[in-house]
Amino acid sequence: MTTLQMAGRIHQQRARLPLGTTLLLVGLALGTAAIHVSLGGMLFLANAIGYTVLAAALVAPGPLANVRSLVRVAMIAFTAMTIGGWLLFGARFPLAYVDKAIEVALIVVVAIDLFRIDRGPRGIVRDVRHLVGRVSGSRRLAASR
Repeated sequence: MTTLQMAGRIHQQRARLPLGTTLLLVGLALGTAAIHVSLGGMLFLANAIGYTVLAAALVAPGPLANVRSLVRVAMIAFTAMTIGGWLLFGARFPLAYVDKAIEVALIVVVAIDLFRIDRGPRGIVRDVRHLVGRVSGSRRLAASR
């Protein structure tokens, strides 16, 4: 086993969430996706698809496990943009407030996991460098063939 393979396995083990936290994150994401689907319209459908894809990416095995910290950052950014859009343009009715509470909880749980599992911004920067190195390394390898 090469050093890169060993590092990848260590990273995958570190990137795994406890089952309870994983179920909570996926449940919150799918809950808000269901609410957005129930509202109808293309924008809400697109939002629901975004949450569903990000929830799947949080639990998907394989190559996504190596960049799970980036998926967490994407989940926080996507959720924050959804809340921002609602603050600027959204209708104020009871279900909207329930959905915002779910989204705030989602941001909080994902942020806690970013610090607990990925060691905060330093871990994310490390993951980005690792990903860029792998991509540029594979491009160099393909160019030399």
